[in-house]
Amino acid sequence: MLWNNPHVAKVSGCWIFLCAFLMTFAAASSGTDTQSQDGSHVIHSNQLDLHEVVFIIQSQSNAFHVMQAERQRTDLLKQAHGITERPPVVSCLHTLSDNEGDWSILPLLPELSHSFGKNSSWIVFLEEETNVKMTKLLQVLAKFDKNKEWFLGKPLHDQESTIIHHYAFAENPSIFKYPDFAAAWALSIPLVIRLANKVKEEPLKSDFTIDLKHEVALYIWDNGEGLPLTAVPELCTEPGDSPQTEHCATTLISEPPLCGEPVKKEDVFVAVKTCRKFHRERVPVIKKTWEKEALFLEYYSDHGDPSIPTINLGVPNTERGHCGKTFAILQRFLSSSVPNTQWLLIVDDDTLISLPRLRALLSCYDPSGPVGLGERYGYGLSQGGYSYITGGGGLSHGSLNVPWTLLESNVDQDHTATRRITIQDAKAAERDEAVVQLLNSGCKCYSNDAPDDMVLGMCLNALRIPVTHSPLFHQARPEDYPRDLLAHQVPISFHKHWNIEPVAVFNKWLKDDWSSKPSAGLNKSLKTEL
Repeated sequence: MLWNNPHVAKVSGCWIFLCAFLMTFAAASSGTDTQSQDGSHVIHSNQLDLHEVVFIIQSQSNAFHVMQAERQRTDLLKQAHGITERPPVVSCLHTLSDNEGDWSILPLLPELSHSFGKNSSWIVFLEEETNVKMTKLLQVLAKFDKNKEWFLGKPLHDQESTIIHHYAFAENPSIFKYPDFAAAWALSIPLVIRLANKVKEEPLKSDFTIDLKHEVALYIWDNGEGLPLTAVPELCTEPGDSPQTEHCATTLISEPPLCGEPVKKEDVFVAVKTCRKFHRERVPVIKKTWEKEALFLEYYSDHGDPSIPTINLGVPNTERGHCGKTFAILQRFLSSSVPNTQWLLIVDDDTLISLPRLRALLSCYDPSGPVGLGERYGYGLSQGGYSYITGGGGLSHGSLNVPWTLLESNVDQDHTATRRITIQDAKAAERDEAVVQLLNSGCKCYSNDAPDDMVLGMCLNALRIPVTHSPLFHQARPEDYPRDLLAHQVPISFHKHWNIEPVAVFNKWLKDDWSSKPSAGLNKSLKTEL
């Protein structure tokens, strides 16, 4: 036990999970109409009015994210007021329907077609951090014939085939382009109408939603029968004050969120999930990298090893999911065996994480209410399924092997992704009831090797505790993400030691404590390394 002060208040938590599901995609390359795979297009001189554009902020129902989305909505409407008396529609995604899974966009297309198909020409999707130059964006959209199908964005591509994209286009990963959501992306209404009809007539084929931007692009491309992404240079992810953004219609708020003083070290309890076979391989990496930033930390294993030390939870190790171990951690966290803290972080033994950056991010979330925070996945979202938090993967078995971060939760969870669930302390009068509700609800593992991230996702869904997504948690290695994507992030975690030197990866991507430095400087250093 690494406890320097046994009298600190108890935490709730956060998780990280990775789901590995292999699928095969054939790589064809053809577009339709005047578009082509390289993004070339015919320039049109359209008359386009601002009221023909619908803006949808990809918002979330958590209070912090609602505030961020409303800030952006206010700015868009203020800009529009200075341009026209007929403002555009500006909607927050989380308010458009009661279906929690509509964050995955595709199930929402019929509703968008019905609401905007007759009186609009474009739907522009924005993230909360996306800044828009309204006049410039209108000029950019006017270049494209609004009566034709268009899929516009800033293109990303894979450097190598990756598990998070089901190893799609393995022979040439860079051939397939998908949009960087942070730069904004747009669909013409003719395309929205066609896709909406397709969604209504043909059930969505994939049960799992893992990387939404890639899966949306795959659906629109439709094995070469649909549309490729058309690259738009004016959709940018540079900071708004950069001299390189004169031509840009969108820019990015690139500083990581900080909503006050970072959460204190004594308010976070860290649970590391490991097993006997990795005591000498993975645990030393944690001790060389991020362990020193944890005031309270315990290693949970199937074998008690006093040299680490580890705690044997009495649950045998499993090769697939780790539901039994996760629920044993939750029970322990509710007991008097660990300190009282505000947040619980549960991680895998092959997770690399910046605890200072995590504590800074947590300053934006209220520990007195239930919050599930991490990298969000979805299962069966078009058929009334549920969201869950993931982040890491057991690649060799195609199974769940996830690190979790439980924020404000008295829950124990598996580790293979970075995940947080905010739940009040069950040991004190002011403790969060979410964990208690979770365990009292009858939620349990159907087997020790059940996929714990999905089981907990179902339980949280039943309790109506929404999953809150953060793109700063990564269920895979830096090599598995586009360089252009990581260039505008200050990441909090990565997962897996496979084919990398984990200490070197930590030192490059996660070692800097941006809370003690100007974040712009950190962003600059990361971009320079790229």
